[in-house]
Amino acid sequence: MKPSIIILLISLCYASCTGVYAAPGLDALTITTGENGEQSYTLTIQVLALMTVLTLLPSMVLMMTSFTRVAIVLAILRQASGLAQSPSSQVLVGLAIFLTFFIMAPVFDRMYTEAVAPYLDEKIALLPAIKKGSKPLHEFMIAQTREKELMMFAGIAGYDSFNEPKDVPFSVLIPAFVTSELKTAFQIGFILFIPFLIIDLVVASVLMSMGMMMLSPLIVSLPFKLMLFVLADGWTLVLGTLAKSYYV
Repeated sequence: MKPSIIILLISLCYASCTGVYAAPGLDALTITTGENGEQSYTLTIQVLALMTVLTLLPSMVLMMTSFTRVAIVLAILRQASGLAQSPSSQVLVGLAIFLTFFIMAPVFDRMYTEAVAPYLDEKIALLPAIKKGSKPLHEFMIAQTREKELMMFAGIAGYDSFNEPKDVPFSVLIPAFVTSELKTAFQIGFILFIPFLIIDLVVASVLMSMGMMMLSPLIVSLPFKLMLFVLADGWTLVLGTLAKSYYV
């Protein structure tokens, strides 16, 4: 199934979750009454396709939005702070999901306004709606993709060059976008690691100079790392920087 069709279904799900529209959805079941009074039931192809594509929704959220970068940075932050179980993985994933919706809200709003709403009002057909709905997401992804990764996957796919960014197909853009997001997430994680690493080195040096070899430096450095993170208002800085990094 083409990624552009999946994109339209993302916007449909987003609009239904936020309650943007109250128009009736696709008929799930068609009831036909025969001449002899018997009734036959038919499941519409649109609903069947929708139910099939919904199974791909988690992968789409992971690979075509800001979720990858946010989730990796939060996981690296937890490891750098020395806390193995706090915040829990469920909390970090939930925070990553809602921060992703916050970052992607302008994109989803454009997809709904330009494609979903006209299609539900029967002003445009399905194919034009898919084309218009994929444009905002394509622009978001291409803006976050490095040229090096894009050219690498384009060369593997057999494309020499593209005249304009909009000419890049999703088959090339998606892997290039994910690779760029992974690289950016690790760069941010490296920067976050530095102050915590300095604290560990200082505490380890002090303990060694005092001859306290048997005392783990991690136990002593953990309160200092937590104090530094709280005094620096770390959560606001990290989450705010992650959100701003997509719109700078």
